[in-house]
Amino acid sequence: MTEPVFAAPALAALRRAYPEAPALLDHGMRDHPMLGFDALAELALSMREVDVEYNRADLPVGIDPDAVEANGLGIVETLKTIETNGSWMVLKFIEQNAAYKALLHETLAEIEPAVRDVTGEMLKLEGFVFVSSPGAMTPFHMDPEHNILLQLKGSKTMTVFPADDDELAPGAAHEAFHNGGHRNLAWRDDFASRGKAFELTPGKAIYVPVKAPHFVRNGPEVSVSLSITWQSEWAYREMYARQWNELVRRMGIEPKSPKRFPHQNHAKSLAWRTIGKARRVVGK
Repeated sequence: MTEPVFAAPALAALRRAYPEAPALLDHGMRDHPMLGFDALAELALSMREVDVEYNRADLPVGIDPDAVEANGLGIVETLKTIETNGSWMVLKFIEQNAAYKALLHETLAEIEPAVRDVTGEMLKLEGFVFVSSPGAMTPFHMDPEHNILLQLKGSKTMTVFPADDDELAPGAAHEAFHNGGHRNLAWRDDFASRGKAFELTPGKAIYVPVKAPHFVRNGPEVSVSLSITWQSEWAYREMYARQWNELVRRMGIEPKSPKRFPHQNHAKSLAWRTIGKARRVVGK
């Protein structure tokens, strides 16, 4: 790529926000040939079936994931009729394809200097492509990675909520997620005033902090977005601390939630990793 995806003003905005505040950024990837419909259809057909998810998207803000219905279509038909079929599709872990892995790594390398000084090395680099029908809703949920969502086609509104609000995402919900549960969160209408809405059009991107709850409403046209994500040692320590809390909760003790950055959660993280190491030794 001859021109950077993120120019100096975008990198400066990310530095100011990272890692705990959402930030709206400009990007230069809106017309990339690897992210057009034909290229994405070819990519989807080359992927493992388990890594291509597509469901109905005429959903409320909050919904039990077990209540989300399949759209009754195949991969190709979903893409071909996305304008009218009321669906939401995601291509997961696009880095399994060598060309898309290179694209992902080149893009994340641009922001690495803004990240490394704060949370250290960028770990577990992963990419996701979202293709959504007009008006599609991605319900209220949280993600365990640092994430930048780049809007390529169409528009959407992402409403982001504070990551440190235990009422929005209770400790038990975090723990259940790390024990194999779904990332969707229970929604109450009185939560709405706590979120901040960000309008995304082609050429705009948003940085979303680890575990910051959010929901997304598509605009009146088909939307295509690219999500580039990474982990950090801090994010892993938060995860380990949640897993420790789940163990403590099962013992009948109500644990305190891990603290947000710049707190490092070393004690609980070390305790959980020590248990994990002991289990592996016993299992040998």
